Amino acid sequence: MEIGTPLLEGAKKLLWLGGGELGKEMVIEAQRMGLETVVVDRYDMAPAMHVAHRKYVVNMLDGNAIKSIIKKEHPDAIITEIEAINTDALLELEQEGFRVIPNARAVKICMNRLDLRMLAAEKVKVPTTAYAFAETSEEVKKACKDIGYPCIVKPEMSSSGHGHEVIYNESEVEEKFKEALAHARGKSSKVIVEEFINIDRELTVLTYRYPLINGGVQTKSLPPIEHQRPKDVYYYVESWHPSTVPEDVAARAREYAMRVVDELGGFGIFGVEILISGNRVLFSEVSPRPHDTGLVTMASLDINEFQIHVRSAIGLPTPEVKLVTPAAAHVILANNEKWAPKFINVEKALEIPGVQIRLFGKPSTYYKRRMGVVLATGKDVEEAKEKVRKASSLILVS
Repeated sequence: MEIGTPLLEGAKKLLWLGGGELGKEMVIEAQRMGLETVVVDRYDMAPAMHVAHRKYVVNMLDGNAIKSIIKKEHPDAIITEIEAINTDALLELEQEGFRVIPNARAVKICMNRLDLRMLAAEKVKVPTTAYAFAETSEEVKKACKDIGYPCIVKPEMSSSGHGHEVIYNESEVEEKFKEALAHARGKSSKVIVEEFINIDRELTVLTYRYPLINGGVQTKSLPPIEHQRPKDVYYYVESWHPSTVPEDVAARAREYAMRVVDELGGFGIFGVEILISGNRVLFSEVSPRPHDTGLVTMASLDINEFQIHVRSAIGLPTPEVKLVTPAAAHVILANNEKWAPKFINVEKALEIPGVQIRLFGKPSTYYKRRMGVVLATGKDVEEAKEKVRKASSLILVS
């Protein structure tokens, strides 16, 4: 099968590599469309496994194990949901005719910060922070000196902020370089050193590609989602839709997202992360799948990001998506380590008009693990944000 060839009638089975909360919502959407669903992850009882027809538990970096399961199941499409996957196995499977969403090249590039930055900054030529690549502490020192302190060092392969370290002076380079590599996904000795900027706003531009009935591909972007995180925390806590940035800033963000996604190609939705610092609008990263900040689309859009991704995966169109109401989302975080956690005060949170709760179903907690999300609508984003903040503050993970 040619890479990116749309499926015609008859698609019946999807397989997910990764079964977190994003995968769970995708599986639910797939089952609503009558599809058979299979989930593979590194641990049992991952959220998406609760709602899938079948599940497998394997080391996700074991290429032979991944290939064995896929050849056994022979799905119509393979959807990646996590970063820690053997991407070389995906390339091989695609060459053998299996359909990878959005495509194996895009998955491999998006999971490698060095490859992604080169594609965005040097090939597509969208604005980014100043950066350099390094493989030794001496190279990191040189990069920091050239870029200027403070700077940020990130491992070549990572997710959710793991291994992101701020270096304030030369004496910290050795320690922070080792710390970054210690939290890398897979085996890697390389890092990217980036300019440290004061971030005023953060956006996610959900951008998707779907096949046209008469041939060709259509690319569309949705109004940006705005999100924020606590100081020194590298994962999002709260997001809202639509964003409150000026229209010209939103237009630039959507333009950059479209350019990067069209270069990556394939079908499906991408979560393109954009940073705003003063009058600078900068490309940061992109996920080749629904984005965690996009959980808010379950309240804000008439067709959420998960359904868009599943439609595109099996060759179905999504020509129009409407933002139907201002909405916000706030994650529910754990504060301890526990097996089979309980959620307290859910009933109090649900007394707030317009509030919904999605508990992910993760079997265990650890400090600051995302265990669920509170969604709310409002007459404007400020009202929606007030609701999710109040509701999330009530819910305790015991």
